[in-house]
Amino acid sequence: MSSIGSAARAHLFHDGTVERYRDVLARGVDRVARRVGEVDRPATGVTPEALAPLVGAIDLDRPLGDTDAALDELHDVWLRDAVWFHHRRYLAHLNCPVVIPALLGEAVLSAVNSSLDTWDQSAGATLMERRLIDWTAARIGLGATADGVFTSGGTQSNLQAMLLAREEAYRRMVGATRPARPEALARLRIVTSAAGHFSVQKAAKLLGLAADAVLTVPTDADRRMRTDELARTIDRCRRDGQVVMAVVATAGTTDFGTIDPLPEIADICTAAGVWLHVDAAYGCGLLVSPTRRHLLDGIERAASVTVDYHKSFFQPVSSSALLVRDGRTLRHATWHADYLNPLRAAEQGIPNQVDKSIQTTRRFDACKLWLTLRIMGPDAVGALFDQVVDLAADVWRRLDADRRFEVAVRSQLSTVVFRHVPPGADPHLVDEANLHAREALAASGAALVAGTKVDGAHWLKLTLLNPETTVDDVTAVLDLIAGHAARYARTAATPAPVG
Repeated sequence: MSSIGSAARAHLFHDGTVERYRDVLARGVDRVARRVGEVDRPATGVTPEALAPLVGAIDLDRPLGDTDAALDELHDVWLRDAVWFHHRRYLAHLNCPVVIPALLGEAVLSAVNSSLDTWDQSAGATLMERRLIDWTAARIGLGATADGVFTSGGTQSNLQAMLLAREEAYRRMVGATRPARPEALARLRIVTSAAGHFSVQKAAKLLGLAADAVLTVPTDADRRMRTDELARTIDRCRRDGQVVMAVVATAGTTDFGTIDPLPEIADICTAAGVWLHVDAAYGCGLLVSPTRRHLLDGIERAASVTVDYHKSFFQPVSSSALLVRDGRTLRHATWHADYLNPLRAAEQGIPNQVDKSIQTTRRFDACKLWLTLRIMGPDAVGALFDQVVDLAADVWRRLDADRRFEVAVRSQLSTVVFRHVPPGADPHLVDEANLHAREALAASGAALVAGTKVDGAHWLKLTLLNPETTVDDVTAVLDLIAGHAARYARTAATPAPVG
């Protein structure tokens, strides 16, 4: 064996290197803890132009050979300029601070490195994931035949849900009149709202549906799917010889935090015999809310549901799942491989998760949620989510009363969409002032907010997922935004000197 090979073995994790494992991980944990303790703003405002040369100059073929040196380098290229979701003035996207029990789970699952394919790779982890799926399905109310699987996130969950809906729709095209798959795919349609997630369109493309397969229906004044338009769209599809394979309702739109009228949508889908999928990637935190579970009424009638624990259960990325009312539909993702999950194993009743997933190798991400529930309990997680929803309601009221700002629809969750309106500014200048304010705020690193478009105009968005954030924190950020926007508007409105 070469000297390099011999030295390399010292880096493997096994019974002979447990002390090295303890030491190396402790050094890493200490670096992160020290950095978090130093953080006084959610970002540094670093630009790609500033950071790219540092990363590009690193010779990956020449190892440093030293843990501390590697951690020093990691600090320079990442930790120093990382975006910190735990900071009270990170108010941008659907990124949550994480709970410590989940971080413990992350450390444990990474070291053991189970793969949630088959029983002989995961043993108890398979049963733990299944238990969490059953627990979530029960919280939703999907019934005794429900099942599901953990996924990488809402986009994957929505993709798999549409795969199952597509196959079920094709199966129902009966008897000898069933068209060939290409013809069937051309006829299939998905209906969602104008405020639904882009992953629905992406799923349609990946599943080989027609370019116009996704039909969007308008929303009402509260940015919720209009059920009258939904019913009309389904009727029109039938008259045109098209088949609605799924309706996608949203329980927590990304932009507005609104929840579609689930009971009414379920009625329409039941009457039409259409698969109802509820994208609750954001709103799933309501499943454990002590006060707001009723906002999800109707979700129990869905054929499939997306949940993202890494949004409103305060879990590290990734921790998500797809749930289905009828576990048998998961067979549409099954493929038997002799080396992995042969039919003989299925006949013997040996449990596995690969038959339910569109992934093969897959992390034991369920471990994080397991430890969270066993240490904190679901009521504690729900109480944290309630706090950010309460905060958003308070911020909305304050913005609505503040003449400097215009506020959009009131969220049912923890999102606030607003914009600064400089006095006397035309619509173009309002757009430019708000775009500038967001960019200037990000460049300063003092706070981060998101942006979106509402009816073609540029608006700003607060996504409040940190229970440590206070009204005073948000007020301070709003003052910064107003200052940046007002200065930009004054400069833009000032005539250039004649020279």
